[in-house]
Amino acid sequence: KIEKKTGSPEKPLSDLGRVSYESFWARSLLIKLREMSNKPIAEDRMISIDELAELTAFTQQDIKATLDRLQILLYSQGQFYINANPKIIDYHLQKCGGEGVPVDMTKIHWTPHLTSDRWLR
Repeated sequence: KIEKKTGSPEKPLSDLGRVSYESFWARSLLIKLREMSNKPIAEDRMISIDELAELTAFTQQDIKATLDRLQILLYSQGQFYINANPKIIDYHLQKCGGEGVPVDMTKIHWTPHLTSDRWLR
């Protein structure tokens, strides 16, 4: 997220890893969708999977799989759409559990991964 790139964990995931990531992805996406559904202007409530990927840094594949698993990614008349009904979102959020451990982003010290071989000499 700091790099402004989408990413995903290394695959294959263990059973516990899969459950943990799916819960994290679901909660994060549902919170973003709830924020969008609360906007007063209808056009502001529209969001694409690409926009969700930019906001969350999740890959489009992980977003699609999560929304499909939650049964809120629907297909009709040749197009996919996200059913962001607030009642459905709140229902799923209740099932996702707590928010987890808060992270203070100011405490993260990050440096980009260097891939040049000149650093290996």
